[in-house]
Amino acid sequence: MRKSQIERNTKETQIALSLNLDGAGKYAIDTGIGFFDHMMTLFACHSGFDLSVKCNGDVRVDGHHSVEDIGIVLGKAMAQALGDKVGIKRYASVTIPMDESLATVTVDISGRQFLVFNAESMTGKVGDFDIELVEEFFRAVANCAGLTLHINLHYGSNGHHKIEAIFKAFARALKEATTIVSDKIPSSKGMLE
Repeated sequence: MRKSQIERNTKETQIALSLNLDGAGKYAIDTGIGFFDHMMTLFACHSGFDLSVKCNGDVRVDGHHSVEDIGIVLGKAMAQALGDKVGIKRYASVTIPMDESLATVTVDISGRQFLVFNAESMTGKVGDFDIELVEEFFRAVANCAGLTLHINLHYGSNGHHKIEAIFKAFARALKEATTIVSDKIPSSKGMLE
């Protein structure tokens, strides 16, 4: 089983996270930020990964530290669970609608971290959640997991729907890219790092 468990404690956040890439989409999410709990729940459900996240963060300041640090820990957990990446499909691209919004997420589990985030008008709030934190989260995940990650929001008008389309597309793309399809490392170099 491709599993990992990470704890990270700073003066701003205390995070415990466990991840099972071969799970059944079971989740226990408590980030301290209601809307972000919803997005992380969607991520677990649509990826099929088992995910447990507990974060005590300085949300009295705002959600930035919690969201970014959870991205860091999730990225590290993915990298740890994937190990040497033998047999994974590696690439995936998924487009998901959420009512009036449409998002495409393309991922390469290459070991090279890079984020392209094309999503205009990603400002404002959904509840107490700052929409601009979506990009911060995905940058942290990509950097710490070693993903080349392209996120394209084609259109949308409702902030909740735009973010939900992105998270669902990300979940489905990772589900596909982490699928075991052979017994080889999918690289002409013989390694992914």
